[in-house]
Amino acid sequence: MKRYIVSILACTALFSCGKKETETSTEKLPATAASNVVELTTEQAKNAGIETGKPQEKELSGTIQLQGSVTVPPQSIVHVTFPLGGYIRKTNLMPGMQVQKGQVLAVIEDMQYIQLQQDYLTAKEQFRLSEMEYNRQKELNAKKASSDKLFEQVTAEKETHRITMASLSQKLTLLGVNPSRLTASTISKSLSIVSPVNGLVSKVNVNVGKYIAATEMLFELINVQDIVLTFNAFEKDIPYLKTGQKVEVYLNDRISDKLSAKVMYINQSLNGDRAAEIICKLDRYDSALLPGQFVNADVSISNKKSLTVPEGAVTEWQGKNYVFEHKKENSYEMIPVTVGIVQNGMKQISSEKVSTNSELVIKNAYSLLMKAMNSGEEE
Repeated sequence: MKRYIVSILACTALFSCGKKETETSTEKLPATAASNVVELTTEQAKNAGIETGKPQEKELSGTIQLQGSVTVPPQSIVHVTFPLGGYIRKTNLMPGMQVQKGQVLAVIEDMQYIQLQQDYLTAKEQFRLSEMEYNRQKELNAKKASSDKLFEQVTAEKETHRITMASLSQKLTLLGVNPSRLTASTISKSLSIVSPVNGLVSKVNVNVGKYIAATEMLFELINVQDIVLTFNAFEKDIPYLKTGQKVEVYLNDRISDKLSAKVMYINQSLNGDRAAEIICKLDRYDSALLPGQFVNADVSISNKKSLTVPEGAVTEWQGKNYVFEHKKENSYEMIPVTVGIVQNGMKQISSEKVSTNSELVIKNAYSLLMKAMNSGEEE
């Protein structure tokens, strides 16, 4: 901090001397703030010790650090319901519990379950008998021993019983009952509600003894296999990110325990902070990750040719970065740039106005920034 104060005082003294010289001579400096051009007198340029050079293309590699959170896509939120109403007779679920696909979440019972199983078995038996009668009438009809009309009636009855049995079979399947295993001795008043996914219990809306209506939500589960990580990447970092890129993820309290993930999607629309959403998918789910939890990520950037300048060539003012281009004798244009990786004293920059042919100030650029700001205040 002391060094910056000394630098500011030195620059102020430098340009104060130059200003006195200007006031005693006929030379008049133009206004510079509006045009982003800083012009110095010969004496000011000499005292500032400014050096210029051209940007260099270098291969840089580094790491981008991202911050984000564990998020759940809408399609990964599962509401567990039951097609028919009934009374909850057993459940031990609590929010936060992990459940496996096929695990019993609750036991429900009602008289209508008994009736539905009875109806199916009755329809199955009726179909069996009607099929036997159909085969008998088919043989008789082939021998002209029975009328075509009677055979048509038997055929229609068989198909009616087939339809009824198939319909009831589908209803039982919706309730989690396997029709092929149902017999008169296995009819039950109670049915099990099982988990459709491997997930995390986020809501429990029932208790033992409660009557639930058809399609009423009993539990809310989060399919942990579909959990994603959403990070914010600033505009300057977006060019270095691509789908399929490997990412190392870690929690604030588990920095050394890193998880592997990949970039799935990059939202090309920037938000109000000039950042884009980066959606990543874990290679393997870790139960330590909870929805809404803050996470960090390191993204390794492979070698890439970039325009670079010495760190001292880039100045910062009010959150923005600038370089100064030497336009003509003692005249310098202040150009905004986007900065990226810093490596071995070189800083990556990008701007449509800067190329390898640009003559930039690479030493004491801060003196020009102070001159530009002082000129703006004087105006």
